Amino acid sequence: MSIVQEFKKFAMRGNVIDLAVGVIIGGAFGKIISSVVADIIMPPIGLLVGGINFTDIKIKMKDAVLDSSGKVLSEAVTLNVGNFFQVVFDFTIVAVAIFVFIKALNKFSTKPEQAPAAPPAPSKEVVLLTEIRDLLKK
Repeated sequence: MSIVQEFKKFAMRGNVIDLAVGVIIGGAFGKIISSVVADIIMPPIGLLVGGINFTDIKIKMKDAVLDSSGKVLSEAVTLNVGNFFQVVFDFTIVAVAIFVFIKALNKFSTKPEQAPAAPPAPSKEVVLLTEIRDLLKK
């Protein structure tokens, strides 16, 4: 079997297609949640904490180097901790949203457990043999 045929067989399996669709939808869902966090949730939190934008929080490690005319020779080196906190918050919200979504899907997709069926009635032969056994015991 040629490599092209093997790859075609591999790519056409249901699991690969399902995984690809899941990744694409997950990426789009992640963008939506990131927008909700950055544009709707974080501004009020920043306002409550004193009007700060979390993505602007930086720890300066080295100042920018300027020449005599004020032109930037090298940018400042900063640790962007505010952006890191923003991304962690985004991830947490996305993870919770996906967890709740999967939980809801499982709730709707699982079938209620059925009571176990009663064992079938014994056949005529078994009933007859049981009666014979009981008579022999006497």
